[in-house]
Amino acid sequence: MTVLLEVNDLAIGFGDAPSVVDGVNFSVNAGETLALVGESGSGKTLTCRSVLRILPDAAQLRSGSINFHGEGRSADLMSLPEKTMRNIRGDCISMIFQEPMRALSPLHRLGNQVAEVLCLHRSMGRAEAKRRVLEQFEQVGFVDPDRAWCSYPFEMSGGMRQRAMIAMAMVAKPELLIADEPTTALDVTTQAQVLGLIRRLQKETGMGVILVTHDLGVVANMAQQVVVMNKGRVMESGPATDVLGAPAHPYTAKLFAAAPMIPEVAAPARAPSHDDVILDLRNVSKTYTMRAGGWRKPVSIPACQNVDLQLERGKTLAIVGESGSGKTTCARIAMGAETPDLGGEVLFRPERNANTIPVHTMNSAERMSFQRQAQMVFQDPYSSLSPRMRIQKTLTEPMEIHGIGTASEQREKAAEMLTWVGLDASMMRRFPHAFSGGQRQRLSIARALTLDPKLLICDEPTSALDVSVQDQILSLLEDIRERANLSYLFISHDLAVVARIADEVAVMRAGVIVEQAAPDTLFYNPQHPYTKALIAAQPEPDISRPIDLDLVARGAGSPRLWPEAYRFEGIEAPALRELEPGHKVRCHA
Repeated sequence: MTVLLEVNDLAIGFGDAPSVVDGVNFSVNAGETLALVGESGSGKTLTCRSVLRILPDAAQLRSGSINFHGEGRSADLMSLPEKTMRNIRGDCISMIFQEPMRALSPLHRLGNQVAEVLCLHRSMGRAEAKRRVLEQFEQVGFVDPDRAWCSYPFEMSGGMRQRAMIAMAMVAKPELLIADEPTTALDVTTQAQVLGLIRRLQKETGMGVILVTHDLGVVANMAQQVVVMNKGRVMESGPATDVLGAPAHPYTAKLFAAAPMIPEVAAPARAPSHDDVILDLRNVSKTYTMRAGGWRKPVSIPACQNVDLQLERGKTLAIVGESGSGKTTCARIAMGAETPDLGGEVLFRPERNANTIPVHTMNSAERMSFQRQAQMVFQDPYSSLSPRMRIQKTLTEPMEIHGIGTASEQREKAAEMLTWVGLDASMMRRFPHAFSGGQRQRLSIARALTLDPKLLICDEPTSALDVSVQDQILSLLEDIRERANLSYLFISHDLAVVARIADEVAVMRAGVIVEQAAPDTLFYNPQHPYTKALIAAQPEPDISRPIDLDLVARGAGSPRLWPEAYRFEGIEAPALRELEPGHKVRCHA
């Protein structure tokens, strides 16, 4: 194979401190995928950013060379003039960034941002660029590409923004694609489709891929070569069959041991009792009105429809489904941040024998009390943490608002929470930008725990975490739930995580719950075609068990193509019926 990129003896540092990336060597061949694997903060993203020379201003490239051998050119990227590098970025080498909300402009529509790549690097007219972008939007899983073209980033969910970021990186068909956690915010069905799209584009164009990921299942399905990094150094590298099949370094073996998987043996099925419900969503629907532009009438977009969910005290109710299915909308309604449509209500019961409190008709005193008892961990830690506030202030501010403890007690509590989530108390003087994506997610979890809440609503709390830290966080959440009788409304697209932590699972698609049961029933006796697609799309860290893309496409496709018992068109879905105690499926009688 032709070598496309060579990284030799790369060292990157800051100030007088030792190098944070030291002696890194690897090469990528045309048409090949190389996976960079390691914990958050191991130097994976810095290494990739050095290829495009988009490192922070304070970073120092201390040694090494980065040689790119594209069509008709061969150059050391570290010595090229900046003007030449601008021509290479987005054209010959593209990058999918980990945090799309930070990478996308909030002032421009998604379609214009993606089309800009074609206008700059392909001198394409607006009409042709729009046609190509709409095709790319459809390929990365947008159900309505025209709506995505007209939308701003803040109007889309985290997964939808990530799809736009992927489309932007791939629309010009680059020679080398650097994908930094490209599927972190995506549901497993869209992830499978995007991975299939990348593989297809590789076959068509000979594109090389550097895949930065903590998901060993994605590595097993995509990579031919694997480089394992820890603390800026390469621990192990080689063909994927060797590294995944028989890891030689103890650090690699530790990563595999921490990888969550759906258990192969089912426990006895159990139906939730719902005797002591802390949170009750009744007939909750939410419709948004979207601007149509010009003189056209605004368009109504149903986000969720007729959702009925009951969360038992001390238990975990998980909501899974594709991006844009209405999961986060349900969470925001449960928190009181969104108002449901007429006829829907959310009831909160603070204690077992206490009266229920309607969340959306609280007075100011009741709302203050509710906000202390119910906290939320947001999906995007970068946008939920103030960039101008030090971590100490971020963690102590909730306690100050609710008048809890003295200043010294608040600092002690903040330090304790940092320790709980695997960070050091000495980090409290830093700002959020000084942390990696996974570390920022841990900070969000620490902030939510400072008030000792009774209800924690977790919106993809582990999606940005590497497998070893993810294992720590899940163990922490399980421990807190047992010790403090905490209740979780847990939103995730990772079925292995859900199988571990959930007591009951609701599967959502297109705003409706299509199946609901305990995980022991759902994962071993799924009935709905979409649930079957979710399970089939879950990547496993086993190179001999690739994702069945055909099965995923059938279940995740149009409801009109499902088996007759589950088929429907538009929003006229069949009723949710109980097939057996605790197991509900949306199907025709």
